[in-house]
Amino acid sequence: MEASIMDGPKRRCGAVSGLTTVKNPVSLARLVMEKSPHSYLAFSGAEEFARKQGVELVDNEYFITEDNVGMLKLAKEANSILFDYRIPTIGTCGAGAAMDSPLQMNGLPISVYAPETVGCVVVDKEGRCAAATSTGGLMNKMTGRIGDSPLIGSGTYASDLCGVSCTGEGEAIIRSTLAREVAAVMEYKGLNLHEAVDYVIKNRLDEGKAGLIAVSKNGEVACGFNTTGMFRGCATEDGFMEVGVW
Repeated sequence: MEASIMDGPKRRCGAVSGLTTVKNPVSLARLVMEKSPHSYLAFSGAEEFARKQGVELVDNEYFITEDNVGMLKLAKEANSILFDYRIPTIGTCGAGAAMDSPLQMNGLPISVYAPETVGCVVVDKEGRCAAATSTGGLMNKMTGRIGDSPLIGSGTYASDLCGVSCTGEGEAIIRSTLAREVAAVMEYKGLNLHEAVDYVIKNRLDEGKAGLIAVSKNGEVACGFNTTGMFRGCATEDGFMEVGVW
């Protein structure tokens, strides 16, 4: 698992990769930011830091679910990397049952979606933005592969202008430094948040598929994606709440 977090006002950040026993990777990423002289720790070094910091650890089996074992089996049979919005077309009982669902997103039944990347962006009353992203990565990925979620500027970014968290095809997000691009076009092109999000989704992903959530220092909230849908939600201090898929 991997995660990152960034505090906009001072551009402080922390990131972790290659975790197998840390229950909440984003909490460890915050400790890297606040309790270490570094910005990024990975694999055995990150696990050792977690033990020294006393974060909650669990057996690796904690993260293994029957659904994900089935999805991994499908991916291996199809010799395919499984993105969170795609599924290999291999006929099995599990997949067949899932395909009975009438509600679909990106051409797939909602029931096949597993919780993978989780992102959060916030802005306080002083206009200070922050962002965080956590993921289990791609299903059936190569050993040692690191995605966009722990990479500051790609999957996560926050500055004095905005906070951004991304999800989707990690390689496309990395190539486009997608999260940083939102802040960059706001700063250098003078776009507002909604304009910036729309611009980078349309012009920076090439043929990649991805989405993002963002907030600005002015309290604007925006999301953008070039897939059929993206799970998302929004809440404000006055009690307003909203969720969306499409």
